[in-house]
Amino acid sequence: MVTTTAVLGMALVALGMVLTPGPNMIYLVSRSVGQGWRAGMVSLAGTMAGFVVYMTMANVGLSAVFLLVPGLFVAVKVVGAAYLLHLAWRTLRPGGRTPFETVALPRDSRAKLFRMGLVTNLLNPKAAIMYLALIPQFVDPARGGAMAQGFLLGGVQITVSALVNAGIVLAAGGIAAFLAGRPRWMAWQRRVTGTLLGAVGVRLALDAPAPAHA
Repeated sequence: MVTTTAVLGMALVALGMVLTPGPNMIYLVSRSVGQGWRAGMVSLAGTMAGFVVYMTMANVGLSAVFLLVPGLFVAVKVVGAAYLLHLAWRTLRPGGRTPFETVALPRDSRAKLFRMGLVTNLLNPKAAIMYLALIPQFVDPARGGAMAQGFLLGGVQITVSALVNAGIVLAAGGIAAFLAGRPRWMAWQRRVTGTLLGAVGVRLALDAPAPAHA
């Protein structure tokens, strides 16, 4: 089965991924600031369901599709890179906003919040790359039960993501209130967020030509 080293390595990778600004974080923070932490938690449940979908699909053969059709995997990464660079531009441009700026959002129902969280994560290139490229690196076929290893490592990733994002959801309102009275801090937060998004997008674009591998 999975070694302790693999579990710890997966946890560290998952932590690094969840702390990097991306579509999930931006959606959860925006929803939490605009409609409260309860709405953020419902949205978080939707994003976690998205991870479960990816984990299931990856373990029952989606990875094999990307191995057989390398261009499809490259296309996923290219689209993901373009999306992250677009988010970076929207954040850094004059008049751009950050996830922690309060905005007027419609008070959507719990069902819609869950659905939007699910769709956001299913369209999240970071989630695709996590399950189709990173998690397989920690699976050791020689130890048997490759599918079971994949589900266990996926469970580790989902747990880390859920805990960190729950903390972000609960803290979002307080951070927004703190930054609202400090325009200089808000400006720097916008620059940092935009720069991180851009850096991830550039890195993803540079890695895009690399096909999926077993």
